[in-house]
Amino acid sequence: MTGFYIVLGILAVLVLWAIVAYNRFITLIQRAKEAWADIDVQLKRRYDLIPNLVETVRGYMKHEAGTLEKVTAARTAAMDAGGVAEKGKAENFLSETLKSLFAVAEAYPDLKANTNFLELQRELSDTENKIQAARRFYNTNVRDLNTAVQTFPNNVIAGMFRFGEREFFELEAGEEAARQPVAVKF
Repeated sequence: MTGFYIVLGILAVLVLWAIVAYNRFITLIQRAKEAWADIDVQLKRRYDLIPNLVETVRGYMKHEAGTLEKVTAARTAAMDAGGVAEKGKAENFLSETLKSLFAVAEAYPDLKANTNFLELQRELSDTENKIQAARRFYNTNVRDLNTAVQTFPNNVIAGMFRFGEREFFELEAGEEAARQPVAVKF
């Protein structure tokens, strides 16, 4: 009879451990989703600023229509990107086109003195900083989730309930220029 209680006690401990592990996975998944939502909010803010920036610059940069079209196309591609890896690649391209826009703007002194342009420039710089912070927060949560999915004995529960790893939201390896922040100060 004592053996029965020992087996029952072991089963109870295993069931409690499984419940705790399952709930931990749910918490980690929700944190990763929340962190991705934070990135989305900041990216949307960035997307909303870009048309205003393009319109402000358009009057000054009549001979730079190609640059403005590239920025607009990159914004559209970034908005339409699906998945973490594709979104990261599209965001890298958008950052590069914005850098080229600001580099070309240096040749227009009247534009650099425009109050609206300076305010948009400041807001875009602030948004870039918030995107970077949101990206770090997301990647931290993804790291915690992926670690839980990979480590024993949690990987048993992860496999049973099909909890999988998430992708990090990072810059493409080997593109050192893309690792530099968008230069928005003159």
